[in-house]
Amino acid sequence: QVQLIESGGGLVQAGGSLRLSCAASGRTSRMYTMGWFRQASGKEREFVAAINWGGATTFYLDSVKGRFTVSTDTTKNTLSLQMNSLKPEDTAVYYCATNSRSGSGTYRYASNLGNYDYWGQGTQVTVSY
Repeated sequence: QVQLIESGGGLVQAGGSLRLSCAASGRTSRMYTMGWFRQASGKEREFVAAINWGGATTFYLDSVKGRFTVSTDTTKNTLSLQMNSLKPEDTAVYYCATNSRSGSGTYRYASNLGNYDYWGQGTQVTVSY
């Protein structure tokens, strides 16, 4: 089992920045891909970004490329999402997730919610005009 706890959400004006963190505990030696997803009110949960635990490969939703950066700190078992130039449409509950099996290492695999075994409770990000 892996436990994930997100932090760092909040209210920010458009154009501002936030940094989300996800602390992992438990069987962290079995983590492979780590991802960030978000769910806006009334919408389905969508992929935002993902990274393999070693940090060599990253994937991003097109609308966040160049604005968001995903990273890991394997010494602290943490996943981060630096979000810059935030837009009102980024408003959502953000979730981190991980899985306990290796995958194909492709965007298609990393962006599929069904490939993740463990989820955090989410943290709210609100971007005002």
